[in-house]
Amino acid sequence: MPDATARPPLAERALAARVRAVPPSGIRRFFDIAATMENVISLGVGEPDFDTPREIVEAGVESLREGRTHYTSNYGTIELRQALSDHLFRLYGVRYDPKNEILVTVGASEAVDLALRATCDPGDEIILHEPSYVAYVPAVVFSGGTVVPVATRFEDDFALDPAAVEAAITPKTKALFLGYPANPTGAVLSNEVQDQLADIARRHDLLVYSDEIYDRLAYGDYQHRAFSSLPGMFERTILMGGFSKAYAMTGWRVGYLCAPAHLLEGIVKVHQYGIMSAPSTAQDAALAAIVGGEPAVEAMRAEYDRRRRLLVDGLNRIGLPTFEPRGAFYTFPKITSTGLSSDEFVERLISEEAVACVPGSAFGPSGEGHVRMCYATSYEKLEEALVRIERFVRKVRGS
Repeated sequence: MPDATARPPLAERALAARVRAVPPSGIRRFFDIAATMENVISLGVGEPDFDTPREIVEAGVESLREGRTHYTSNYGTIELRQALSDHLFRLYGVRYDPKNEILVTVGASEAVDLALRATCDPGDEIILHEPSYVAYVPAVVFSGGTVVPVATRFEDDFALDPAAVEAAITPKTKALFLGYPANPTGAVLSNEVQDQLADIARRHDLLVYSDEIYDRLAYGDYQHRAFSSLPGMFERTILMGGFSKAYAMTGWRVGYLCAPAHLLEGIVKVHQYGIMSAPSTAQDAALAAIVGGEPAVEAMRAEYDRRRRLLVDGLNRIGLPTFEPRGAFYTFPKITSTGLSSDEFVERLISEEAVACVPGSAFGPSGEGHVRMCYATSYEKLEEALVRIERFVRKVRGS
């Protein structure tokens, strides 16, 4: 018989190695600290501070009253899928068949997980820009893939360099992962860069995962384009999005994934065995959001834009260089002039001035020297936060 004593104890080997290898989220620790303090101004959580618009809430309530509390199709309700098809065509000129090219998911987070688990084989390399959202790397690791990071820089407004992407390609490269507008930087992809990346994907026969959850939160003269709408990209792009950010529906947990039918067929397998279907009530609310939520989206976007200008100008005035984010609702100021690491800056700022933000290192090594500050909080709180941050910076610098 095998000698059980020759193996490490169960407590050391019960979890899969790939799970043990992934550290806890670098964001949650600071949220937990903030939750124990009074008078904290949180610039940490990436969640709209607006309530879900009333007409969307009422649609969800009516759904419950009408007894729409049963499973839907694995793909989601056909009404929501048709509305999504029309919505994406109206905005970006890309048309998905609602019957077999659109999947309603439990938030965009499930869409990311599904896309990777359904397409990654062990050893597949996924090229990912960095800094990037904290869930991307773990999602690749959990799927069995290998992340190949491509750093972006403050000096380039965190723009992704197509030449650096091409240099990272090896025979094991399976896909390029794009999350733009970007969390944590607020960076966007110019049309020129998008076109070059699309050319790289075509020439090297790569899949593209495109998380476009912040597509509606765009500022200035930036106009978002769905990556799948670019020439030759429909057949090789998995497009992901959701309702959390633009419609203030984070707690409803409803998103979507769009892909050519031959890809979606496999992706749905993972979804149907793990989830069955997204919540019926949330799907009905999401339908109301697409059909009648545009005025609310525009009102929230305009307010985010006002806050964006306040925070960017304020941070630059304080002496924390901040490039102008063109999407999402984050700034990514450079804090190296304080002499503190990003972890030290965040820990001291919350303990000494009760302002919570997130260290840039949580988003990858190239995020070190920066912190993420979210402007999805009231204008008045942002004004007070800037007063506290300036006081903190002056103290640290001894001025």
